[in-house]
Amino acid sequence: MPKNTSRLLAVAAVTAATALAAATAVPAAAAAPPAATASVPFHTYDGSVPLASVAPGTVLKTRTLQYHLLGLPTPVKAVQLLYRTTDAQGRPSANVTTVVPSPTGDGSKAVSYQSFYDSLDPQDSPSRAVAGGLSLGGLIPNAETLLLAPLLLQGYNLVIPDTEGQTADFAAGPEYATNTLDSIRAATRSAVTGLDSATTFGLLGYSGGAIATNWAAALAPAYAPDVNSKLVGFAEGGLLVDPAHNLKYVDGSLVWSGVIPMAVIGVSRSFGIDLKPYLSDYGRSVYQQLEYGSIVDALGRFPGLTWKKMAKPQYADPNSVPAFLAAVNRINLGSAPAPTVPGYIAQGAGGVLEGTFGNPPGIGTGDGVMVAGDVRALARQYCATGNAPVKFQQFDLLSHVGVPVVWAPVALGWLKDRFAGRTAPSDCGRIPAGNSLAPEQPAPAS
Repeated sequence: MPKNTSRLLAVAAVTAATALAAATAVPAAAAAPPAATASVPFHTYDGSVPLASVAPGTVLKTRTLQYHLLGLPTPVKAVQLLYRTTDAQGRPSANVTTVVPSPTGDGSKAVSYQSFYDSLDPQDSPSRAVAGGLSLGGLIPNAETLLLAPLLLQGYNLVIPDTEGQTADFAAGPEYATNTLDSIRAATRSAVTGLDSATTFGLLGYSGGAIATNWAAALAPAYAPDVNSKLVGFAEGGLLVDPAHNLKYVDGSLVWSGVIPMAVIGVSRSFGIDLKPYLSDYGRSVYQQLEYGSIVDALGRFPGLTWKKMAKPQYADPNSVPAFLAAVNRINLGSAPAPTVPGYIAQGAGGVLEGTFGNPPGIGTGDGVMVAGDVRALARQYCATGNAPVKFQQFDLLSHVGVPVVWAPVALGWLKDRFAGRTAPSDCGRIPAGNSLAPEQPAPAS
């Protein structure tokens, strides 16, 4: 990771720690330290009843602890729940979420915040950072406290799921969704969180967190109609829509090209496929280096990396790898249902600021890693259904790391209005045309 990136994350995390501790300095309830479950790790389900016999959203374990920042305890109380959910392949699984009660509010409203911890290492998850774990990728959940502290002060309870699950299934949007939706179910079914069936929820996330936010909003009506009825809306920015487009957009970029091997590894792991036979010797070397890495490890580490360098010559076109093609088509939001609740979607288009100069035909440019034309197309697709209003903003002069500065206050204000019952604004009819989000078609191996 570039030294400047590491330094900025560290500074942000320290600032976040100071902000949260000062803003929410209330006495903590009797807290059990993370080590209280040392005999069996808290994240592991060890019950006698098979998970397949347990309903999604069921609480399996509970612990109360102090919210940690950079491994140091703060006065803030957090409740962590192990709960039953569903993985990318539709199998029953167990996952962890963290509930942080607001010191100034009641249990009537909560924000499900989806972290952008983007990692292939389960140790980087938000729940482990909150419990005192320290890792390089875990700096991201610590730094995000800058965004979370104002929500707590405004009376919103927080629910923070480990969106990638317990095997860190990076970029598996449908699994991000089930982990998020069942997290909300678990939080409202627990007797110790202060939340219940009457609690209303807003979904919030940027970048990797936007993947979880949008997929959760899209799948809620079918997968969790009980949760969908509690949602007031979703707010997101820097969204991954069609992964096949993103791979071509970041191909050869200076900073974001490390996303290519992360996507290969994430898709392999999430859907149980082995892509190593399609990789060149160099590609397998990169795969091995990042197999348990985070986005912090990947940024700027492989400048100029391309799919062609990763793959064997006969698989120079990623569409020539059938298993990979099938997987990326499954995580294309353009093929998922449209949400039935209002949304606020923001996207940058100044990717050249982060060293991404690609402008592939039919794909165009973006914020450095996310494709602006894909996001516009998705917003227009949602508008066409007439299900709910969509507020859309494209920031042409901002890149992926710049957009959150202007997106966050707008997103928080937008959610506040939704909780207050105000009419959601709509930009439908004013959103410029975008890309085709049709599924990718197979290509022959050369």
